[in-house]
Amino acid sequence: MATELKSPVVLRAMRPSDLPAALELSQEQSWPYRPEDWELFLQLGEGIVATLDGRVVGTTLAWRQGSDYATIGSVIVSNSLQGQGIGRKLMQAMLDRLEGCNVVLNATAEGLPLYEKLGFVAYGEVRQHQGPAPTMPLAELLPGERVRPIGRSVTEIAALWSRASGMDRTALFKALSKGNKCVVLTRDHEPVGFALLRRFGRGSAIAPIVAPDLAGAKALIGHWLSARAGKFCRIDVVEGLGLSKWLEAEGLPNVGAVTTMVRGKAPQAGQGPKVFALAAQALG
Repeated sequence: MATELKSPVVLRAMRPSDLPAALELSQEQSWPYRPEDWELFLQLGEGIVATLDGRVVGTTLAWRQGSDYATIGSVIVSNSLQGQGIGRKLMQAMLDRLEGCNVVLNATAEGLPLYEKLGFVAYGEVRQHQGPAPTMPLAELLPGERVRPIGRSVTEIAALWSRASGMDRTALFKALSKGNKCVVLTRDHEPVGFALLRRFGRGSAIAPIVAPDLAGAKALIGHWLSARAGKFCRIDVVEGLGLSKWLEAEGLPNVGAVTTMVRGKAPQAGQGPKVFALAAQALG
């Protein structure tokens, strides 16, 4: 039952000092964020908190992807205060900040009605696969195909992700690739895909994954699952490209799904590689 509000809810910009309270809110929702995940998300974007009597009771974050697009995530309201319109206030305040941007988010079933009221339209689905990484056989690579470390091709790979997603991911890739591992899929020495492995939540996430086709995505994923065999691993898979069914068969189960929504114009991917898995549900 929702707590009756006896004081006004105040919105303000999120500060680093708010992150312990934000972590508590995400733990209340059984979200697997670590303190480091919250720190990274705020460093990469901008946040708003809802406070009641000085206590943080709600959060939202946004990340600008170039000049035309932004993603919104980490929308949380304390369980005891849900149903009081706090989530809508947080969302509207962030949308006001992002005026002029097409805005993308991944909605849980609980959040879907609110986002629809705010003008968001569904256009895709993401399936969350996680668990101990299965032991994988060596990928069968095509002639002239290779999976190799990223080396010095950071700018080139960032551009590849931007084309595949229809949003400018340059700054985000450079930030995510620091301190994490990345392998690149090449065909005749030309980079055509990549997969990052980074610490997130309960273990590691293979996030994002960009590949020219399903076989290429499998080769990239197989590389990292083999390296992490038996250890917790998560992949947020874009539905409709055949990857989810394959991961189920290989032993990395689907544990849930979210709906991808846009307010404005949905991003249009360029010719060539596709995004097979997200950087994170929040980041898109």
